[in-house]
Amino acid sequence: MAEPRAKRARIERGEDDYMPGNIIEIELQNFMTFNHLKCKPGSRLNLVIGPNGSGKSSLVCAIALGLGGEPQLLGRATSVGAYVKRGEESGHIKISLRGDTKDEQINITRKIDTRNKSEWLFNGKAVPKKDILQVIQRFNIQVNNLTQFLPQDRVCEFAKLTPVQLLEETEKAVGDPQLPIQHRALIEKSRELKNIQLSVERNGETLNQWKALNAELEKDVERVRQREELLTKVESMKKKLPWLQYDMKKAEYMEAKEQEKDAKKKLDEAAKTLNDLKEPIEKQKQEKALLDAKCKKAGRLINENSKRLTELMSNESHLGVQVRGKYKEMDDLQKQEESRQQRIIKAKRDLAAAEAELENLPPYEPPKDELENLKAQILELEVSANNKRNQKSEKERLLGQKKMSLRNCLDRLKDMENTHNKCLQALVKSGAERIFEAYHWVQEHHNEFNKEVYGPVLLEVNVSDRVHANYLEGHVPYYIWKSFITQDPRDRDFLVKNLKSFDVPVLNYTGDESRAPLPFQLTREMHSIGIYSRLDQVFNAPNAVKEVLTSQFGLDRSYIGSKETDQKADEVLKLDILDCWTPENHYRWSKSRYGNHFSASVDAVGRSSLLLCSLDVGEIEVMRSKKMELEESVSVIEESLGSFKNDLRYLEEEAAKFHKQREDIIKILQHEKKKRREIENLIDQRRRKLESLDKEDDLDTLMAKLIDQAAKYNIQRFHCAMEVKELLVEAVSFKQSFAEVHMASIEFDAKIRDLEVDLKQHEKFAMQASLHFEYCKKEVENFRQQLSAAKRQAESIATITPELEKEFLEMPTTIEELEAAIQDNISQANSMLFLNNNILEEYEHRKNQIEDIAKKLEADNKELRRCLAEIDNLKENWLPTLRNLVARINETFSRNFQEMAVAGEVSLDEHDKDFDQFGILIKVKFRQAGQLQVLSAHHQSGGERSVSTILYLVSLQDLTNCPFRVVDEINQGMDPINERKMFQQLVRAASQLNTPHVC
Repeated sequence: MAEPRAKRARIERGEDDYMPGNIIEIELQNFMTFNHLKCKPGSRLNLVIGPNGSGKSSLVCAIALGLGGEPQLLGRATSVGAYVKRGEESGHIKISLRGDTKDEQINITRKIDTRNKSEWLFNGKAVPKKDILQVIQRFNIQVNNLTQFLPQDRVCEFAKLTPVQLLEETEKAVGDPQLPIQHRALIEKSRELKNIQLSVERNGETLNQWKALNAELEKDVERVRQREELLTKVESMKKKLPWLQYDMKKAEYMEAKEQEKDAKKKLDEAAKTLNDLKEPIEKQKQEKALLDAKCKKAGRLINENSKRLTELMSNESHLGVQVRGKYKEMDDLQKQEESRQQRIIKAKRDLAAAEAELENLPPYEPPKDELENLKAQILELEVSANNKRNQKSEKERLLGQKKMSLRNCLDRLKDMENTHNKCLQALVKSGAERIFEAYHWVQEHHNEFNKEVYGPVLLEVNVSDRVHANYLEGHVPYYIWKSFITQDPRDRDFLVKNLKSFDVPVLNYTGDESRAPLPFQLTREMHSIGIYSRLDQVFNAPNAVKEVLTSQFGLDRSYIGSKETDQKADEVLKLDILDCWTPENHYRWSKSRYGNHFSASVDAVGRSSLLLCSLDVGEIEVMRSKKMELEESVSVIEESLGSFKNDLRYLEEEAAKFHKQREDIIKILQHEKKKRREIENLIDQRRRKLESLDKEDDLDTLMAKLIDQAAKYNIQRFHCAMEVKELLVEAVSFKQSFAEVHMASIEFDAKIRDLEVDLKQHEKFAMQASLHFEYCKKEVENFRQQLSAAKRQAESIATITPELEKEFLEMPTTIEELEAAIQDNISQANSMLFLNNNILEEYEHRKNQIEDIAKKLEADNKELRRCLAEIDNLKENWLPTLRNLVARINETFSRNFQEMAVAGEVSLDEHDKDFDQFGILIKVKFRQAGQLQVLSAHHQSGGERSVSTILYLVSLQDLTNCPFRVVDEINQGMDPINERKMFQQLVRAASQLNTPHVC
């Protein structure tokens, strides 16, 4: 059962007249033309009005980029870094959306920088871009849908949308959200249906062909089967041959196995005798091992006793040293006491001398009045010097500003004067990547040409008026601007050969004298309709360059008019003018080859991106005057700054003199204070030294302490001597026990050697038995391998089964008889000859294929029925809804179009089950005599396409489920009457209940 379709909830306005998802506020920082901008759109129709370059399109770009759009959808720059204001490193876009309630506000911020990095913030918190896209999808905001978001540079793309693309964009923007999903599903199912139908058709034809072929081969197949039966019998006989050979190998193997058993029996008897001889030897070795263990234990006890004895002797020696040290300390202590008494007498004498010196030191009074006077004079000079420094700093700051302005002026002047570099750089940006190399190569080889060579053409052309530059660049193809022009065929060939790798065209000017330039005459009729010049009159260039441009592209037949010419465009053709430029449009008429009627085409005038790099002489003169003024200002400021430096130097020298006088007085005062302080410190040191000598320990106490320590060490030496005596007695006992055990071990070694001599003789007999057994074993293994190989050979040819064993019983029992029977059957089978030896294989293979194709055909028919049912089910849900949606759009579009022009309609272009070809056709008629024509760039002018586009968007207003719609400069190319009517339609549509607001 099909799932019920999900209806998109209708968005309704709140009490504040805003709908969920409406833009409440836009804030820009360092974005394109804006330093800082904050605007708050209203809840209905919002119009941004201003002259070119005021930032209208910048606001549209900000909405697109701030709501998750990529730079490519704007049709301007391809990287987000290009939208940062020139001269700045980074900027940001902040867009506030109205939430589901009045109090809920959603803030989306996108930070961008010139390194093409973006950072996203949601309500002030950094988040990944996917979180922002989820919020935008929640309100069905589609900045990549031309029916919802139409920037200025993509207005022309709307008219280029095919009916299929227009249907896809409309389904995504309005109506049931299931429509585009169902449409995509129908497209996939229709493709699947076509594949299944093609498969059914092909399989049916193949099945019939193969059945007919097999019917023709049935007689030959029967003879082939008889031959196959004989060959099958031969194969069965061949299967028995390896089994007969296997039986012969098996008999040889059993005989070798019996010989191996006899050898094994003899080896076991020799091994038993050998084991009987080894048993007493092992017992003797075990007893000897016990004696060896006792020897090791006795040796370990002897070593431990020796180690302990060494430690005690070392300890006793150390204690002796300690005793002798104490006796020496007693002698030293007696000498130190005598020295201490002498130091006390000397310390008392030194203390009395220092106190007497302090009493005899005269007092010093500092000159306070002189110090105060010097301090006041220094302060006065420092105040004057600070004032001079401030004035000097101000002059230096001003001088720095002037020099910075002068450097900027010089850089700007240099850039303006370097026109060639700008023009070449513009060509590089437009796609001529190696134009610099080509230009420098021509300059380096200038002396090798026969005549003057010009190029690139962009460097040779000078247009003073920006509007005329738009006309000229729009009229002349792009390849001409990067071309080089020669005046001699040899120069042309030379350039073509050497500039081939630089991808630049080369033209040769032959100087055709027969073609005289048409003189320009401005007639009264031309003046009356606003024509004032001709395209070959508005630029300067060398004669050869101008002649090539004029002759190749008819510049002398292209006229220039004013805005008045736009109003009187129908009268231009009456003056035999077939090409005319106005500030807004480029008009061209062409005469039919099969009649006298004319067809017209109107294109919007594009902006020049190459010729505007040319030199502006007036601006250069202004910059040169500014440069002279700045240089004069810098000179005056530098002279004034030198005067300030001299005054400041004089004040600093005077202040330094007073500082030196004051420092000399202070040094004398500090010297007197230091001298008194040093004598006082000396008295304190000598008094503390005398006190420390009085506090030293008493001699008798120290002597008693040393005597007690020496007695203690002597007692410890006595205990060590007693332990050494006990260890010496124990060592004698251990060595005696070790000698007894070692002698017993030597006796066991002699007994073991005697037993091992008899054992070696029996080992020789056992070795011979072992070698004979190994030989028999190898023979058995050899026969076993031969038997295994014969069995594998036989099993690889045939595995014994009850049926095969029964067949073997009916065959000869010897190898010779079996080989003769095989030869007879082969001869009988070879007597049956066939033209096609693979006929049976082909018959069986084709038969299997017939069965497979029949199954595949049945499965395809079942899948075809299922696919048709699914398509019918989807179509029943999708097509009526789509027809109803298109009918509602057509009703609104036709009513609105009648008020703007003559007639218009929107219809659904159906194609049965080719759902990928379904589309929406917009047909319009702007003249009573004409017929309805599909909207395209070939049939309607730019203004007519703009009117049709905005009317279609207005027709979606009451059907849309998006919170807002953005259209940029949709009135471009409209006349004032249509422009007024268009805004009336917008106001009426935006004033309806629950329609998205428009920007």
